[in-house]
Amino acid sequence: MNNSNYEVLFGRLGADPELKYTRKQEPVCYFSIAENKEGMEKPVWHKIAVWGKQGEDCKLHLKKGLPVFVRGQKIQKEFEGKDGIKTYQELRADQVGVTLNTGQIL
Repeated sequence: MNNSNYEVLFGRLGADPELKYTRKQEPVCYFSIAENKEGMEKPVWHKIAVWGKQGEDCKLHLKKGLPVFVRGQKIQKEFEGKDGIKTYQELRADQVGVTLNTGQIL
């Protein structure tokens, strides 16, 4: 993996993941996470794609609001957000995990 396109993100799911299948019946799961960056008023949103069995597992286990981390490669892709702003990057995740640190004292 090219290090310049490689990212690790931490955030919360903005909605339940959506599972789709390609024409060749390959599963791909899509979801967005909101990353809170220090000093920024609003969270930064990232669109995530997870392929294969791991994508199917994401659909089963991830839910809106859950804190997660993702690791993967940035892919240039054009899509239009709900706010009408065009975005050009998607993270193709090769690892997805649930974080245990929710910022709350147990």
